[in-house]
Amino acid sequence: MRTTSPNASRRRSAAILAAAILTVGVAGCGSSDSPSTAQAGPSASTSANPDAGVLGIRDPWVKAADKGMTAAFGTLVNDGDADVTVTSATTPLSPMELHEMAMKDGKMVMRQKQGGIVIKAKSSHALEPGGDHLMLMNLTKPVQAGDELTVTLTFADGKTQQFRALAKPFTGAQESYAPGHGEPMPGTSATPEMSMSPAS
Repeated sequence: MRTTSPNASRRRSAAILAAAILTVGVAGCGSSDSPSTAQAGPSASTSANPDAGVLGIRDPWVKAADKGMTAAFGTLVNDGDADVTVTSATTPLSPMELHEMAMKDGKMVMRQKQGGIVIKAKSSHALEPGGDHLMLMNLTKPVQAGDELTVTLTFADGKTQQFRALAKPFTGAQESYAPGHGEPMPGTSATPEMSMSPAS
């Protein structure tokens, strides 16, 4: 009887060891799955917030509009050690362009931002009325106050990041866009003018 007791105890130890190996193996599989889905890049993994992505985006919003064009705004925050360049933006609701406001012939005009929007390392960049913004060029349906719009940013290194912007009414900068600016054409300089009246 004493000879079977050590064998039984060895079998029990072997079973416990096998279970431990199986548990570690399963845990290893689980952890290798999650990085592959979140494998947006090294900068995404350095953040404590797994949804942070390449940039932090504070207070994203879009100007409510019934038709035509509108714009998305917010503050892009780069906590990383290298500059980040946004090269394009997309949304299912409309083609998008990166735009800036600049003086031309004594007037404030809106134009496509050449070279993308650069967010310096350890700094932030405001997207705001009267400044850089993400322009929705041709709405396929109205954007009403309270709607949420999903926007995808593409960066110079090919990474992408999504964020959601809440639509709200805004009359501050009094944008007035020239007709026909919805589709950019090579060789033309369609630059909608913007009447800059102080926000009250």
